Amino acid sequence: LDQYLESHPLPVSRGAKILDAGCGTGLLTLALLRAVRFPVSITALDLSSTSITAARKAIYFSPGRKRDVTFAQGNLLSLPFADDSLDLVVTSGALEYVPLEDGLTEIDRVIAPGGHLLHLPIHPSVAGAFLEILFRFKSHPPREVMSKTERHFRIVHHYRFPPPQAIGWSKTAILAQKV
Repeated sequence: LDQYLESHPLPVSRGAKILDAGCGTGLLTLALLRAVRFPVSITALDLSSTSITAARKAIYFSPGRKRDVTFAQGNLLSLPFADDSLDLVVTSGALEYVPLEDGLTEIDRVIAPGGHLLHLPIHPSVAGAFLEILFRFKSHPPREVMSKTERHFRIVHHYRFPPPQAIGWSKTAILAQKV
């Protein structure tokens, strides 16, 4: 993920408001802190209080700008943000827990016009099937992910991680812009 973010800089500027929707244990939040080298405001949100506790701990023990991150417990289908209030929403493995159209509609609501969504969906694969069993979710078919994303956003790029990278076994990256 760090290599991806280094070669595909995030479309944000100083002071950007970023949401890690479904932050889990904070891996993507930590990657954001490493990739963005100027002050931003990141909210790490998850439905699970246990996950938020783990994410908070991971951020606390990491080097870097801890004060850029706040934590919130909340539902991806009812985000605690005003309409058009965020510059970037990132999500990895969270939309697999909800109806895709409902999740994308709610994310669209909170992203400001011109803002972006970086979605790292789980794609069908042996690794993806293992993750589905382990974490009790259902990955969405890639065509459905693309078509439903295009209903709300303009696709900027779709990246397939190389198979030698562990992330390539189960994920792709979709950067989309709200127009």
